[in-house]
Amino acid sequence: MSVEQQKKKAPWLPPRWFIRTAWHVHRGIYRLFGGRLGLWRPRPDKWGTLRLTTTGRRTGRQRSVIVAYVEDGPRLVTLAMNGWGESEPAWWLNLQARPDATVDLVGGRRQVRGRAATGDERTRLWARWREIDTNLDAFAALRSSETAVVILEPTTRDAEQQTG
Repeated sequence: MSVEQQKKKAPWLPPRWFIRTAWHVHRGIYRLFGGRLGLWRPRPDKWGTLRLTTTGRRTGRQRSVIVAYVEDGPRLVTLAMNGWGESEPAWWLNLQARPDATVDLVGGRRQVRGRAATGDERTRLWARWREIDTNLDAFAALRSSETAVVILEPTTRDAEQQTG
């Protein structure tokens, strides 16, 4: 196999049941330790994790999930990838219906408003993720639709507290 063929070869993903189990275990560790374990800050060469709480688009109930993120100034940026599965993650569908949400970070809680990055902004933020994960494009190619780059912007009140 040539080097070019190896680059185009689809990256390996564990079975879907394993990915879902890992998500449940991660959330369980977070709950078990009262939030003291399970979240970490991003570094220049590694993403961090945050706990995102959205409002269910059909039930109106609070729904929490732990997702990877990078920072873009005061904004937090994640990918709506659903473990590179075909469907959109429920948290992203919830955010599209009701953009106001809460994030728990190592340093505390923030109120945010979610939206999809578009145009040059999306291109720039996708490139930032690509610096961290060199297989990003290959993983994204596993999905038939474009993976949303989701920006979580602090609400006005939280933005004032961060700068003041």
